[in-house]
Amino acid sequence: MSYGNFGPVRMHISEFHLLALNKIITHYKQYPPNVSKVYSYFECRHKKGAQFNEVVFFGLQYLLKRYIAGRVVTEEKIQEAKVFYQMHFKQAVFDEEGWRKLLERYDGRLPIRIKAVPEGRIIPRGNVLFTVENTDPDFYWLTNYIETMLVQMWYPITVATISREFKKILAKHLKATSGSLEGLEFKLHDFGYRGVSSQESAALGGAAHLVNFCSTDTVAGLLMAQRYYKCPMAGFSIPAAEHSTIISWGRSREKEAYEYLLDQFPTGPVAVVSDSYDIFKACKHIWGDKLKERVMERSEDSMLVIRPDSGDPTETLLEVIKILEECFSCSLNSVGYKVLPSYLRIIQGDGIDLRSVDEILKKLSDEGWSAENVFFGCGSALLQKLNRDTLNCAFKCSYVETNGKGMDVYKQPVTDPSKGSKRGRLSLRRNSDGFIETVERGVGKPEEVRFYDLSETYIYIYYYQVDVLHTE
Repeated sequence: MSYGNFGPVRMHISEFHLLALNKIITHYKQYPPNVSKVYSYFECRHKKGAQFNEVVFFGLQYLLKRYIAGRVVTEEKIQEAKVFYQMHFKQAVFDEEGWRKLLERYDGRLPIRIKAVPEGRIIPRGNVLFTVENTDPDFYWLTNYIETMLVQMWYPITVATISREFKKILAKHLKATSGSLEGLEFKLHDFGYRGVSSQESAALGGAAHLVNFCSTDTVAGLLMAQRYYKCPMAGFSIPAAEHSTIISWGRSREKEAYEYLLDQFPTGPVAVVSDSYDIFKACKHIWGDKLKERVMERSEDSMLVIRPDSGDPTETLLEVIKILEECFSCSLNSVGYKVLPSYLRIIQGDGIDLRSVDEILKKLSDEGWSAENVFFGCGSALLQKLNRDTLNCAFKCSYVETNGKGMDVYKQPVTDPSKGSKRGRLSLRRNSDGFIETVERGVGKPEEVRFYDLSETYIYIYYYQVDVLHTE
């Protein structure tokens, strides 16, 4: 491919000075004279009638290590930013002097302190999740300079929160219809890799899902867990067919395609998408007749997982499980619900979201079936159908020091009280009733909040392991 005189375009996302909203570049000129400290915080605002009342805090360690930790300022980057913003604004608004002073004084490291709740912790909405402040009075403008980057925490927090809501629904039905939570961590499989906007989204979202489950096809999330959370293998999968590998045999050889998969994977579970032509005929006449003995030869550790992938999710799955009951029979578990033979299960990966999972499992239980029989795969509803307003994530300044005096600051829009912000230095505590609450205006013990210190210690960042997060 020819690129003319320009060559291939590659965005260097490590260029720290360019990772901010353009308006933030001019903010150093807008603070009051003699300001020496800016203190800001991040929260998922409480909103009346919101779908989610709690959030799962996850992803900060990655963003810090990837973009903020270490020597992020160099002379070359300062010059690049100077030229870039001169072209962009058509005037000299970039704080070249301030950045060079930071480079000389701290060797390009950021004099910033970030305090945060431990990753994996479940926090009610409306509470502070992390705070940011400058530790050198000459760099008061740095606190909110990194807002753009840090607010992207909304994405892993939202994915981890939605994934946990799936887990709550699955746990409820699994416990009610089996008397146990065994296997819960494998009940929701991440199918979202192809449906996200970027590789980094896949990595962040995929890792966030692994806080709650151990089942994924999103390799990027596994790699993030390895590289940034020191977890050797946070999730697992099984061999699985897709439509291309089935239809490549031709319609007349559908049975041969399925049989070949059983031959190729004689041990260990294998998932086979079976709706390329007619899911019901495939279950009744191929799996339940022509290949019945081959299926029955398999063990619980080598189960066949049949995957419907079209039609109404609830109705299709119910019809499939009834056909499999007719062909393979079933048994009753300890709480009286029907269970397919241990060598046979179903995974529903089409049309899955929080509502449909609950609906499917309720319908199954109404028909006498245990949630043990089915796994779920979820793609866009897990990793993509969400935005910053899903949890109303916000980053706001709450305290400043000017002329040596501290002042609590806040916003309180008359047109929308829900967008009011917190005041002063913040801390998080459990009150006398055992509920987590945010204490404002410097009351409480803000100094006891766990923090990441990005200045004098030259950024020693604590590792939270994903396998530990599973137990939170």
